[in-house]
Amino acid sequence: MSACPSCDCQTGLDFGVKMAFQPIVDVARKEVFAFEALVRGANGEGAGEVLSRVTEANKYAFDQTCRMAAIETAARIALPSRLSINFMPNAIYEPETCLAQTLKTARKTGFPRENIIFEVTEHEKVENHDLLVDVFKTYRKHGFLTAIDDFGEGYAGLNLLADFQPDILKIDMKLVRNIDKDRIKRALFAAVQRASEELDITLVAEGIETIDEFNYLRDNGVIFMQGFYFQRPTIEEAIIPVFA
Repeated sequence: MSACPSCDCQTGLDFGVKMAFQPIVDVARKEVFAFEALVRGANGEGAGEVLSRVTEANKYAFDQTCRMAAIETAARIALPSRLSINFMPNAIYEPETCLAQTLKTARKTGFPRENIIFEVTEHEKVENHDLLVDVFKTYRKHGFLTAIDDFGEGYAGLNLLADFQPDILKIDMKLVRNIDKDRIKRALFAAVQRASEELDITLVAEGIETIDEFNYLRDNGVIFMQGFYFQRPTIEEAIIPVFA
């Protein structure tokens, strides 16, 4: 396989990263379904500050560094569940080549690739829709689970879902916020929920903050949830989720 000229991280990053983890909870079983790895600065800086330092020149190196940090940390602390990793869709140029370091890290650490979920966020405008579909198909071929994050918030939306059905669909927190009080949000959420059931996609509600949001979603058949109501993102070893 020829090397991708854009997949060059020889220069690396001029800043360090580490990972915080937030649980995705199976509220029916009262156990953790997965932990999402969320980037932080080497000195605990928030994600916004870290992401502000990502440029066109270093985005590939950043994406690869975050993947390796997430897998290596998960293996080191014996993460007791699946690991969900966000990736930057516009930092991938050739799916097989850009996945090589991820596969190598999983093998080296012994972290099972079938326990790794790759999430694409809707926050970043996808420059090449067809390439992203190929990326998802490549990840699935190698045994990884796939997810669309922040569904309903941004750019990819229904067009991506029409062309590729991921294993997991994560509903954006803006649709979840105060859903117990907002009939429009309830109707929209119910439509997405029906579609996910029809397509055999696991639905995750993100951004749960209140007991009323939790109760409404649980009572309406949502099994997988994530948010501050359960636990804030926590650095490495201190990952002890609280169940409702």
